[in-house]
Amino acid sequence: MPEVSRFFGIVIRLFHGDHHPPHFHASYEEHEALVEIETLAVYRGWLPRRALALVLEWAAQRRGELRAAWTLCQQGKPPGRIEPLE
Repeated sequence: MPEVSRFFGIVIRLFHGDHHPPHFHASYEEHEALVEIETLAVYRGWLPRRALALVLEWAAQRRGELRAAWTLCQQGKPPGRIEPLE
């Protein structure tokens, strides 16, 4: 599963050929959440409140890049890197 970004101990990944809806995997410590790209809704898993807030802030700023990375992954191509939250 390609890692597209990492910040404040949070790792963001996308799977090649993953199921719909378009989403990314965010992990922090032993927790993981799947977050829809379009709505930023968590539809599976859980993250601590502060980690989730950082993930949602990052994703809101980079939604276009996440859409493009998702499309590349669906085509079996590397999604590239997305700048971390600073």
